[in-house]
Amino acid sequence: MVKVCHLTSAHDSDDVRIFYKECVSLASAGYDMYLVAQGKSREEAGVHVIGTGAAPDSRLKRMTVFAERIYKKALEVDADIYHLHDPELLPYGKKLKKLGKKVIFDSHENTLEQMLDKAYIPALIRPAASEGYRWYATKLFKQFDALISVTPHIVNQLAQINSSTYMVTNYPLLEEMTTGENEKEEKLRLCFAGGISEQWSHETILGALAEEDNVEYMLCGQGKKEYIKILQDMPGWKNVQFYGMLPHAESLELQKKSDIGMALLQPSRNTGFNVGTIGNTKIFEYMLSGIPIICTNFTLWQEIIQHYQCGICVPPQDPKAVLDAIRFIQTHRDMAAQMGRNGRRAVEQEFNWSTQEKTLLELYAKLCGEM
Repeated sequence: MVKVCHLTSAHDSDDVRIFYKECVSLASAGYDMYLVAQGKSREEAGVHVIGTGAAPDSRLKRMTVFAERIYKKALEVDADIYHLHDPELLPYGKKLKKLGKKVIFDSHENTLEQMLDKAYIPALIRPAASEGYRWYATKLFKQFDALISVTPHIVNQLAQINSSTYMVTNYPLLEEMTTGENEKEEKLRLCFAGGISEQWSHETILGALAEEDNVEYMLCGQGKKEYIKILQDMPGWKNVQFYGMLPHAESLELQKKSDIGMALLQPSRNTGFNVGTIGNTKIFEYMLSGIPIICTNFTLWQEIIQHYQCGICVPPQDPKAVLDAIRFIQTHRDMAAQMGRNGRRAVEQEFNWSTQEKTLLELYAKLCGEM
């Protein structure tokens, strides 16, 4: 039996992509599956989770001391294939290659360019730091047995470095599919589940809601206290029901109770600016929940939304456009319900994990054939 070990220093051991999608799929396919990650050890769904305790609060310590701890625990597994999920683990991928192991790097984001957007790096040194990292990562990517990413523009970029590059994106698990129609209330319910930060345009949404009284913005997730305070001081906060961080299953249930899913992601290097990314799960989780979407007018997202008639695309910096979209859905409830049904059907037929699982298993089968 081929032994596989996934490593992550930045994600929890119950991360949906890493554990519930990739690791569980590989275990179900017959691989001897291990995951080394922060938290406690456990056995679940055929996966041996090796916990390494709590990750340090310090980002620097997480990327150095903690990453080394992850590596040492993974080394004890003595796996045939190692699957890395974080940029700080790249040096250990090089060490694993020297030991004769197969190594996969899973680029959840635009790893080669994202340092230019990192606020924790002083602006003056970002270009030099980014260029240095890009040179180093490119050198290692050429040596690895395979690369994975989540959206076409990043996959195309990586494929120019290593021809063994695969797209395995973050479509939802069909097991999470909700059924039945939402209970209708007079007050329109908007929802957002995820990171509460500037990139998700919450200020734009609250600006749109400032003069509205019959709308509730159900907001769940984590954010910096300073940013939450900025939002709380806005007039539109009167419409917010703030839940804080919720377990994944509860956030899905919250979405199902909503009338609109909000996904106003700001353009960045990770989205290919105005191209967009299908690596982010948000629009697909809203579609899974059977609710219409108001989202950024990215090229990729517009193609999906317009083809399946499951929402409205708007510029994420335009409160008036957001408000117009909200009011359209509010006054066209039958059409909105049909949008929700259209989105759910699209996930059932196309945008679900089983389509991505096939690619992941094909990649692993190819690696095993070369062993």
